[in-house]
Amino acid sequence: MSADRRGRVVVVTDSTAALTSDETAALGIEVVPLEVVISGRVGRDGIDISSEQVAEALRAFEPVSTSRPSPATFVAAYERARHDGATAVVSVHLSGALSGTVDAARIAAREASLDVTVVDSRQIGLALGFGVLSAAVAAADGADAAAVAAEAERVCASSSTIFCVDTLEHLKRGGRIGAASAFLGNVLAVKPLLAVSDGSIEPLEKVRTSARALSKLLELSVARAGDRPVRLGVHHLAAPDRAASVRSSLEARLPASAPVAVRELGPVMGAHVGPGVVAVAVADR
Repeated sequence: MSADRRGRVVVVTDSTAALTSDETAALGIEVVPLEVVISGRVGRDGIDISSEQVAEALRAFEPVSTSRPSPATFVAAYERARHDGATAVVSVHLSGALSGTVDAARIAAREASLDVTVVDSRQIGLALGFGVLSAAVAAADGADAAAVAAEAERVCASSSTIFCVDTLEHLKRGGRIGAASAFLGNVLAVKPLLAVSDGSIEPLEKVRTSARALSKLLELSVARAGDRPVRLGVHHLAAPDRAASVRSSLEARLPASAPVAVRELGPVMGAHVGPGVVAVAVADR
């Protein structure tokens, strides 16, 4: 059953937050989908187009691109919250350095008939999703909009995402690799490790084999978690066995932070990193 929105702040996010329908329903979170285009066919992220379809299209070298939601789509989401009795909205989205989604939300916020606070998480995937969940718990506990936004910002600022990809080609094609372009001298001969740094995708290391890449991914993620209990999530696209192995290793090495969530990347995120990617998100509780 969906959470009651009457008389409280409602949290809105986008489909890259990698939240389940149970999580969003339980806390009354509104999710606005981005769009994916495969060979000219436009569909909503995770609704009309699946992760599997994106992986298949990328393997077949079909053109795949993505686009932000329109401001009108955000206005509609904010007005649904108002209609359901919300007093205000906190709208938390993927990094503005990687997508125009947060800009669309800001435009919509000026047109909405209730107060809307927009937060640029500077994150992606579950590093965003964990912040959204914490914000929604604060809202459900009766926090005002400023406190809800502050909770999202706190968790997202504490978060990190490290990932290894089979190739940088998909990130290169989408123009989202930033300083990682320095890795492109010998793309096919290395397995790059990258991280989200201040909202952008930046290089960490390059290694020669997938096994070494996963080992290094674990090592760096465990180091970022440190001795404190954290939230952990593993992402993948068309690599469930790799993801399961990483999850088992994280739970063994960081038992205070278990269980570890495993989520296949949605179509939009998957379009930019390609099949075979594995990522680890770490966030404060």
